Amino acid sequence: MNLSGNTILITGGGSGIGLAFAERFINEGNQVIICGRREDTLKQAKETLPNVITRVCDLTIESERSALFDWVITNYPEVNVLVNNAGIQQHFNILKADAKENWSFFNKEIQSNIEAPIHLSMLFAPFFAEKEKAAILNVTSGLGFTPAMSAPIYSATKAALHSFTMSLRNQLLESSVEVIEVVPPAVNTNLGGSGLHIYGEPLDAFTDGIFKGLSEGKKEIGYGTSARAMRMSRDEIDEMGEKMYGIMKDMLNKLE
Repeated sequence: MNLSGNTILITGGGSGIGLAFAERFINEGNQVIICGRREDTLKQAKETLPNVITRVCDLTIESERSALFDWVITNYPEVNVLVNNAGIQQHFNILKADAKENWSFFNKEIQSNIEAPIHLSMLFAPFFAEKEKAAILNVTSGLGFTPAMSAPIYSATKAALHSFTMSLRNQLLESSVEVIEVVPPAVNTNLGGSGLHIYGEPLDAFTDGIFKGLSEGKKEIGYGTSARAMRMSRDEIDEMGEKMYGIMKDMLNKLE
């Protein structure tokens, strides 16, 4: 995809990977719109990036996704790139989760991580197909390829989004819309909780790696461990799972 001259909507753009992508795209000469659930987070992002356009939106709600689409194409009809980045990561022990009483809490992860990006992709794809050049970037995860037992819903939703992205790419192959999958490893952000990913890749280095892949025209872009996970065989995935079982078992026992 062209890295400049675009109008780009980034979901979950107020912090972490989304904000890093917004800053990089702005520096490359793009107009960037970010949306997120928390108004205070978007205000802080605006202070960091004065040129960014913000919109409060809860993507777990269908009507708000539709309203976001209508607002963007009405006010910024030149929009030609969608970055489905927003996501929730929850670590829990299924035996202690009480899905009967707390299902709405767990369902938010499904709505945010898979329902929202599918819906938004299906809203924007026909609009983008009328343009000379456009792109949809779906941010999945290395855990979509090598699932973490402590984050079962997150891992499953990212695997589903990977599958959807492949189908979307094939459907739009003869259109003007590029479909790109960005596959992060653990990155040093607050995803899943403050301090959880301090062992992850530095955010700046990760962003450099992804934008290098974008400049090279890659359709699937991993970094570090996720680049390896994307190409693992099933046997290699099972072997990794066995090695991680002891560590993850201790972590699960501590989760309520």
